[in-house]
Amino acid sequence: MANESQAAAAGPPDPAPAPTASLLSPAERSRLAQCYQRGTLNAATNADYAIEMFSTCVLGDPGNAIYLQSLLAVLRKKHGPKKSGGMTAFWPAGLRGGSLKKLAATAQWREVLKQGLVLLKSNPYEHTCQLAMADACGQLLLYDTQRCYLKSALDAAPSDPEVNRQCARFLADHGEFDQAIACWVRVSNVKGLADEAQHEVARLQVEKTIVSGHGMAGRSSAGVTAKGVGGAVSADAPSDRLAVLKRTVQESPTDIEAYLELADLLERDATIEEAEAMLGQALAASGNDLKVREHLEDRQLRWSRHRVHIAEKRVETEDSPAHRQTLERLRIVQNKHEVEVYSARCERYPENITWRYELALRLKAVGNFPEAIKHFQEVLGDARRKGAVALELGECFQKIKQYPLAMRNYVTAVESLTDRELDLRKRALYRAGVLAAGMDDADAAQKYLSILAGLDYGYRDVAQRLDKLSSLKDKGG
Repeated sequence: MANESQAAAAGPPDPAPAPTASLLSPAERSRLAQCYQRGTLNAATNADYAIEMFSTCVLGDPGNAIYLQSLLAVLRKKHGPKKSGGMTAFWPAGLRGGSLKKLAATAQWREVLKQGLVLLKSNPYEHTCQLAMADACGQLLLYDTQRCYLKSALDAAPSDPEVNRQCARFLADHGEFDQAIACWVRVSNVKGLADEAQHEVARLQVEKTIVSGHGMAGRSSAGVTAKGVGGAVSADAPSDRLAVLKRTVQESPTDIEAYLELADLLERDATIEEAEAMLGQALAASGNDLKVREHLEDRQLRWSRHRVHIAEKRVETEDSPAHRQTLERLRIVQNKHEVEVYSARCERYPENITWRYELALRLKAVGNFPEAIKHFQEVLGDARRKGAVALELGECFQKIKQYPLAMRNYVTAVESLTDRELDLRKRALYRAGVLAAGMDDADAAQKYLSILAGLDYGYRDVAQRLDKLSSLKDKGG
């Protein structure tokens, strides 16, 4: 078994994996889906029961935007329009905004969400509570629900400086520069904020221009300046078609194709949040139809990847610690989303090797090597992927310090990969050579690294490693 020096000889370390995603079990996911369905069926006739069901869903899966959107909608319907002066008097005894601040001060983010939900049930328009819950979601990397809480806070207090400041920061981090600018414009006349607002608008205009030059521009600013996170549809949108589709889903709530088309238009011309909400309505109207659910999953994955691309471009143009932190956090969220989606699809389609392979790759990316190994081994029998899967298995086994198993898989990868998969073949040769050196098998190390040098002498530090092996052999000889 390789010792510490052998582990150190494994070459330059790979980037640290993202924290392992916390996944719902299939049974828990099914239970929450049933609660959501019951809430949907009762939303129009029994608001209190629907609130109970949706609250169960939100507490059980606090990162699910569809659950949260449904809960907020039925709460607003129950309480009616916001009353002037707020509704703080109706908060439960012993619970006030200060209690959330105390919980946040000690990083009890889950408890902030739990207690905040109690407050929202009494007053769904309390924007300070929603800001605290949005911050908690951000700390937990639950960006979809962070967006929902921010939008709800903005709807409740559209002129509040802190609400607009937090919305602007979130939107800019997610590449939605027009809407971020709209937030600053909205409060630019507030006393003491004019200079800050002017500076932020100018800065965001520059960022938008730079990112647009990389082909990653956000949506048009037309129509979003009035409402920010929950912006209206742009003036250039096919408003007639939008009106027709909105009327269709109202008159024929089971017309799923109308929902999907409407979501397409909203995604293009309004906001991701509105498109996601429309897909949530489609999901409820369809009775949790699998086609609609997978359509929503595909959209969420695309949105997550888009946010990562935007963050990458921001780092390229301004490599600051803040931008790097945003990029890292968005990558973690992307991996978590992908693990969740591919896990669900493996449950639905257990014979589909492609979904299992994709899940294994994501599990490896988030550092869940034991689970990744299980799924890779189930795919190893696929001749088309044998070399690539063996390489992934080798790296997983090496991460958990099972060095002989890692070596065995690297050898399989070297033997299976062809020159048509040259990059993978070079990676496998490097891994095999470096690990062999760490396991004091100089002959094997010389063999694999020499083959690699013949393919690409400039690959990583292969030249230096070969020189070191030759030096050691000369001294031993």
